[in-house]
Amino acid sequence: MLKTIEIERQSNVAWIWLNRPDVRNAFNDVMIRELTEAFVILGEDSSVKVVVLAGHGVSFCAGADLNWMKRMSQYTFEENRSDAGNLAKMLDTLYRLPKPTIARVSGHVFAGGMGLVSACDIAIASKETQFCLSEVRIGLIPATIGPYIMSAMGVRAARRYMMTAERFTAEDAYRLGLVHEIVDAKALDEMVNTFVKHFKQGGSEAHRETKALIETIDESSLDQALIDETAVRIARVRASSEGQEGIRSFLEKRKPNWVRKNEH
Repeated sequence: MLKTIEIERQSNVAWIWLNRPDVRNAFNDVMIRELTEAFVILGEDSSVKVVVLAGHGVSFCAGADLNWMKRMSQYTFEENRSDAGNLAKMLDTLYRLPKPTIARVSGHVFAGGMGLVSACDIAIASKETQFCLSEVRIGLIPATIGPYIMSAMGVRAARRYMMTAERFTAEDAYRLGLVHEIVDAKALDEMVNTFVKHFKQGGSEAHRETKALIETIDESSLDQALIDETAVRIARVRASSEGQEGIRSFLEKRKPNWVRKNEH
């Protein structure tokens, strides 16, 4: 029985809803554990094509739960390291999830909530959304979420908002590259579904391999080793059953079998 999240399946799309609207979906150790388990299960589920992360209520995620923070204030260093490690693992599991992921964002996105948004492949926000990396105002740092924030918005912008803890708008988030699209609140689901339709056109193994490729390129220098590695990867994918079906469907001017399957 899930206590902090809700999983809704719509055909081959899995929606994960943060389900603590009374505290603006602030997360605690239970939510972190449930999200980690959900990401693992859905990542391995061959019937799931796309994962959407959203929040019930008026906000996507307001960061850490106050009661959880009270408990953390009494933790030893080792207990804090273990606790922070669980959060880091959850974000890493989301970031490496082998399916396309979409963050459906509205309301407030504070602190750790920004880590969730940044770890998704696509982020779509309603125009009234407010963002904030608020950690320094209470003497903390955006540590576990830092790598994803900096990857999403760049070092220069991250330096500003991590250090000032000022709020910024959806328009700012779009300009900085943190979110890919901003729309009126009533059009949010429509835009999410637009990206879902795009993802359904792609092969699941191709998505998995592309996400792994992006990560490898991002972490490597443009040298002969990387050039050779990219050649190996495309050769492997071309020889796969999905790759062979994709090439045949293109040459035969028909839809590949995974698209036809999704249409039924």
